[in-house]
Amino acid sequence: MKKFFTKILSISLTCAVLFTSTAFTADMHFCCNKLVDVAVFGKAKPCKDKIQKAEKYSKKCSFDQKDCCSNKSFVKQGNDNLKKVTFELGAENYVFLQAFLYTYVNLFDGFENKLVAFVNYNPPWIEKDILVLHETFLI
Repeated sequence: MKKFFTKILSISLTCAVLFTSTAFTADMHFCCNKLVDVAVFGKAKPCKDKIQKAEKYSKKCSFDQKDCCSNKSFVKQGNDNLKKVTFELGAENYVFLQAFLYTYVNLFDGFENKLVAFVNYNPPWIEKDILVLHETFLI
């Protein structure tokens, strides 16, 4: 469950950074103070391209008149003050990277043998049972 919430949080933060750092323009077309068309990637289509109803909304504004329609644009500016990151690999970083990769590649080397080092080892001879002497028993 924790991985699921972590993925959702990372995706939402990625979308937030993408939304705040990009710029876009939304173009809107109004006829008789009613929204007719919205376009984000292009220009909004005027009323003559849409199928119009014959009814009139008011005496001053009708679909036959050309001056009652208007276009409005919403411009969202992008954030250009992001910090640009450059990656320079110096001598000390190169040595660290080489040592890290060498130890990581050889970390799991030799586990296939299943070598047990203490097979031939005999444990020491116990002269007195200390647990019984001190009366410490696991229940």
